[in-house]
Amino acid sequence: MPRDATRTRELLVRAGERRFARDGVSGARLADIVGEAHQANDSAVGYHFGSREGLLRAIVDKHMAAMEDARAASMARLPNADLAEVVDLVVGPTAARLLSPSGRDFLRITEQLAGYSGVRAGRPALAISGTVLAAQLARLEEVLRDRLTRQAARERVGALVTFLTASLAERARSVEAGGRQRVAHQRFVDDLVAMLTAAMEARASVPAARAPR
Repeated sequence: MPRDATRTRELLVRAGERRFARDGVSGARLADIVGEAHQANDSAVGYHFGSREGLLRAIVDKHMAAMEDARAASMARLPNADLAEVVDLVVGPTAARLLSPSGRDFLRITEQLAGYSGVRAGRPALAISGTVLAAQLARLEEVLRDRLTRQAARERVGALVTFLTASLAERARSVEAGGRQRVAHQRFVDDLVAMLTAAMEARASVPAARAPR
């Protein structure tokens, strides 16, 4: 790809991150994205990415690739990882996105997409399928199957994805707003891992027995 085209794509991706994070994946106007990327051609998104969905996929792919690099070192440990370790392996690289403006925008976008992860159905979304993250989530389900049914385990993995993305998106908004973070980044991550691990370890609810008539 010509260098100038590469730069244009980078500008559109960054503008897309900002506008999707602030205006919503569905609410952001392509004209605003094009304008923020300083492009004169209104059809720039369509030309470079095909559609709004194509731009969104490029943004997700960018950050997934960065996280995959960080997750790759964990693959040798993954088959024998216990619950707490798997949760830590899932959370760490994702939370690291908080450390850059681009990453914080991505976290605000993923909060909007958490319901489409596919983990509750056992069919990870295309952006996740085949990744180290998918292997980590599969290991988490496997560990939970020692105490839960398959569907209950999948529900908990789905709940972890939802809670994790919401927590990180909230902190991302707070950082971007200039709020003072009373808990340092690593302490925040450690506490988040501890909370999610405890939630995954909770006993399954058992229907109360009916009182005899």
